[in-house]
Amino acid sequence: MVKIVYAFFYTISLLPFWALYCIADFEYLMMYHVIRYRRGIVRKNLTTSFPEKSATEIKTIEKKFYRWFCDYFFEAVKLLSISDQELRRRFTVHNSEEVEQCFQEGQNVAAILGHYCNWEWLSCVGIELPKSRKMGLIYHPLYNHAFDELFKRIRSHEENGIPVPKKDILRYLVDYKRKGIHSIFGYISDQGPKWENIHLWLPFLNHPETPVFTGGERIMRKMNDAVFYVEMSRPKRGYYTATYKLITREPNSLPEHEITRRFFQMLEETIRQNPPYYLWTHNRWKRTKEEFDKLYDIVNGKVIAKNHEKN
Repeated sequence: MVKIVYAFFYTISLLPFWALYCIADFEYLMMYHVIRYRRGIVRKNLTTSFPEKSATEIKTIEKKFYRWFCDYFFEAVKLLSISDQELRRRFTVHNSEEVEQCFQEGQNVAAILGHYCNWEWLSCVGIELPKSRKMGLIYHPLYNHAFDELFKRIRSHEENGIPVPKKDILRYLVDYKRKGIHSIFGYISDQGPKWENIHLWLPFLNHPETPVFTGGERIMRKMNDAVFYVEMSRPKRGYYTATYKLITREPNSLPEHEITRRFFQMLEETIRQNPPYYLWTHNRWKRTKEEFDKLYDIVNGKVIAKNHEKN
């Protein structure tokens, strides 16, 4: 099954961009107007995140989001066969020299980012770095083995890109450090954590209490990495830019959770500049602080369930 799925999507990836976008346009009509995939969640997320916008403005953002969301998948599939020459023409990376300077000075790098623009293309930011630098592409394995293998291959377009299961991050980091291999690991850190992993609530997109992950920051501190926020933009269809923005080179000099706070502030600024390119289908605010306080206590830094039945 793995070979069949890969062969099918590799064949699709050979199509030129204009043909892929024709397919994406049809998918948009089906997803938005017929299937109406998660439209209720998207509308709720947009209206609560941007209460200052009119219903017409919200609907415009919503339609633009679905058009981009359908593009996203085919742009990702294109990575299976795109040449480095075409990739360099369509994907521009800024400030790679700052990352390389960290390597030259003996410090490894953590890149923190959100589900904004085509995050699959961020697996190619190493195109501007020496091939000896390892790109740790952190991922959560998919339940479907065939599609899990497909996306691992998509994320391995660059020869220095290494898909790293989330549970094995520290093992890879320690191993590379022991071998003297410089690495940059990418952390997509804007997902909503499960109840037992909630240790911090932050304001985000007009929601005063948003549960956020803190595990990435703990690893960055443990490894003493230089931390960069990676800001993406989409100048036009089929083209992206990624810009490294330094958060800190001394993670342990900052107060606890400060890296996470700065990341969410920077991500919100990025989203507000061009809202359609965020992953609005994710039910980001389904867990509330009020419900958490009813169900759980934090004891010695651990989330412990109270004697109530979980919802």
